[in-house]
Amino acid sequence: MRCDFNSLVIFSVVLRIVLIIYGEWQDTHMEVRYTDVDYLVFSGASSLMASGLSPYKRSTYRYSPLLAFLLLPNSFIHHILVGLFIRNILKLRGVPENLCLISMGAWLFNPFTFTIGTRGNCEPIVCAIVLWIIICIMNGARCYKQHFGTVLMSTSEYPIIYALPLVLVLNPRNIQAGSKPFLQTWGATQQKSSQGSNCKGGSFLFNSLLRLRNLLTRERILFGLLSASVFFFWTWLFFYLYQWEFLNEALLYHLTRTDPRHNFSIYFYHIYLHHEREFSILEKLVSFLPQLTVQLVLIFRYAQDLPFCLFVQTVAFVAFNKVVTAQYFVWFFCLLPLLLPWSNMNLRWEGLSCILIWMGAQLHWLMWGYMLEFKGKNVFVQLWVAGLLFLAANTWVLIKIMFRHKFSPIFIASRKTSVKSARKLQ
Repeated sequence: MRCDFNSLVIFSVVLRIVLIIYGEWQDTHMEVRYTDVDYLVFSGASSLMASGLSPYKRSTYRYSPLLAFLLLPNSFIHHILVGLFIRNILKLRGVPENLCLISMGAWLFNPFTFTIGTRGNCEPIVCAIVLWIIICIMNGARCYKQHFGTVLMSTSEYPIIYALPLVLVLNPRNIQAGSKPFLQTWGATQQKSSQGSNCKGGSFLFNSLLRLRNLLTRERILFGLLSASVFFFWTWLFFYLYQWEFLNEALLYHLTRTDPRHNFSIYFYHIYLHHEREFSILEKLVSFLPQLTVQLVLIFRYAQDLPFCLFVQTVAFVAFNKVVTAQYFVWFFCLLPLLLPWSNMNLRWEGLSCILIWMGAQLHWLMWGYMLEFKGKNVFVQLWVAGLLFLAANTWVLIKIMFRHKFSPIFIASRKTSVKSARKLQ
């Protein structure tokens, strides 16, 4: 049966409405609630704001006040927006309509995305903003649009890891003032691949190191100044409204966060055993340095292929983070559909094995998590070992995806700019 764009969107909306109704029934009749506890926190904060009070009067609300404003349409509207943005990005890159719809369906009908979103999580809002930034850059939009989107990402903290690749992409060779950038399309990439010409990302690191003196371009300086200005404006506004309560809960808390509750992270057991004392600087660095090192390697390797770079960054960031919950997986699931047209992975064997290994490691962890949370069993060590296996599964799947991906920079430098660069090097 042929499925067109309108049918895909309508069916995904209906599915989410049904899940929201089902969630109300499960919350009432079953031991395990469907609705995420975060939704209750967001709802309480939103109600307080509607009454003219601070959202931080709601216990455990540690997010930007923007989230309370954006709460109501989150259940399915932002999910659909993400799907539309995925299709838009792929169309800009010249991907055929049938592949666009398949990739779009990979988001709309992903069990993780439609269950986590309908449980009341805020992650689809941030996902939609991240994709909007990619669209702005690919369309050659003026900087103010990019900064507007970048600063709105203050609704969550993790997108700060995208700052460096975004700055590297804002290259004069890619985006000329007053003109649209030269996009490398899907068809051109396929042709290069069939001719045996594989573009490697490693040369980008070498070229970037050679041109460190040219990093401070007009576009990059403007990007940094405007982003910082709008970010500090929102910070000042919310500080004026909610005083130190806002700074402590929305910003400072996340810098020193040590969550003793069980989660997928390999660090949770150590934090659980020692959460009553202050962690030393060395202990904090031990957990931070592997994450930072992996991020820098991936950025300089893949920055030109921006969607793929953001995806591998996010998977690595989540896998090595001190706190890892299922809602974090949505962060990279919104970027995964952007890679499918450039993947050489055999779906029947390699793709299925990746899915089974990743899901199997997660279900193994959830079994021990259920034993601890609902049965009260002392299985902390088993749960920690399950977290180690889950990290290994994430690493293995990520490496498989990287090996099977056809490196495809989103921009082709204009011939005029390339000639000027060559003359400078001479």
